[in-house]
Amino acid sequence: MLKDGTYAAWYKTPIDQGTGIVHVADGQIWGRDSLMTYHGSCKVDGDRFTATVLTKRHTDGRATVFGVEDELTLEIEGTCPGKIATYTATAGQAPGVVLQGTLILTEQPAPAPEQTGLPAFNPGKLPKLPKRSR
Repeated sequence: MLKDGTYAAWYKTPIDQGTGIVHVADGQIWGRDSLMTYHGSCKVDGDRFTATVLTKRHTDGRATVFGVEDELTLEIEGTCPGKIATYTATAGQAPGVVLQGTLILTEQPAPAPEQTGLPAFNPGKLPKLPKRSR
């Protein structure tokens, strides 16, 4: 099941490949990579999910992994049986080009345990410095 959270994204087409960050929460999906920002909606049905994502360029330079410079509308279908999702995506602006991708759920570190039982600080127990003659 595609859970709410932050995912590392890896994707490729026959043209190019890339990486990005994706956030999923309350039926919304958004993120960014080195060229584009993206946002849209997603639906989860058990281990399967679908999403429609609009992309917008934020950096000029090279073409997208779909080989075009324009904004794209991605239609995504995938599965997520655990913490790793796999998906395919197509864009009407790039007919015949299929993107294959992987999302890996980012694990949040567990909070540090509270330290208990430490003795109170007592400056009287610190070593004394030797006296210097003047």
